[in-house]
Amino acid sequence: MTSRPMPGKRATKSRRIKLEDVAAASGVSISTASRALAGEKGVKPEIREKVLAAAKQVNYTLPVALAGRKIVLAASSAAMIDYVRNQFTLYVLEGLRERAEALNLEIVTRPIADKADETQMLEEAREDPETAGLLFLTVDDEAMLAATRDFPKPVVLLNGHDPLMRLSSVTPCNRSAARLATEHLIQLGHKRILFLMRPGRRTILHRCDGWQDALKAHHLIADPDLIISVDDWLPELAARAIEERIRDRGLDFSAIVTAGDSLAVGAIMGVQKAGFTVPDDVSVVGMDDLPQASFVNPPLTTMHLPMREIGSAALDLISDSMAGRINPARRVELACHLVERSSTAPAKVHL
Repeated sequence: MTSRPMPGKRATKSRRIKLEDVAAASGVSISTASRALAGEKGVKPEIREKVLAAAKQVNYTLPVALAGRKIVLAASSAAMIDYVRNQFTLYVLEGLRERAEALNLEIVTRPIADKADETQMLEEAREDPETAGLLFLTVDDEAMLAATRDFPKPVVLLNGHDPLMRLSSVTPCNRSAARLATEHLIQLGHKRILFLMRPGRRTILHRCDGWQDALKAHHLIADPDLIISVDDWLPELAARAIEERIRDRGLDFSAIVTAGDSLAVGAIMGVQKAGFTVPDDVSVVGMDDLPQASFVNPPLTTMHLPMREIGSAALDLISDSMAGRINPARRVELACHLVERSSTAPAKVHL
């Protein structure tokens, strides 16, 4: 006799089998079960077989095999310029390649300068059965994002995000990082705090938002006049902007938060050229924590951004997307923390 639900009641829906169930059934940790199912290196063959058998036993949906396939990394012109000038992109790529090696994946880098480059790359990736997915590095152009939203393979943005949330992305916690940097200065007694940036990218505007958040939270005026913009990330442009600000208005601020370490280096130079000192007269906080930050004179207080982890996390999103574990898209923000050195000090004058 066929059993039926009791009148007035619904049949109980089957519980979704999770990775934790596989780990419990095979007697290993969740991390080991994940690495075994993903085909990563460092898992003993007998353990892998045990985990696969347990997955089959509990009806766990196995992830799509990634080993031996390709991930196309589409790098924008902004990413390539950054790669040449400083090390942020370099460390993102290092983390990406380390994770790709663990997953036995090949990373194929394709520079994209315009829509034509992107169209050609998308067509080739769509037709290539060995291409498992796409990573877009430092892409903000809406036309480029629009073309990828209906792409049949997983697409993840590195150091950028989709404002319509149709694509998954990985970034540092840009807004929170800038707020923490500004909070550090406020706790030191600073009230007139400049924000120095190179505008143009959404991620940088989020840092400006974080600066404003901190000021408003402490009932300080987030005056637009305190925002200084430069046309490029070159330290000399930042130095010139700060020197001219002091020359034209005097020292009407006591601290500076910058959207990047290169601008912080320039800000220190500008303060010094104007005849003042860091941190006695002006405190400066950077954003990135590149290795050279500790060799600036004075050594730079800055927000540490998890650069390597951005690349690694992006590949994990690709893997999860292929296995059907991401629906809807995810926006992953990685935590940042302050690295306090010698470029900040208590405010002497409460402007």
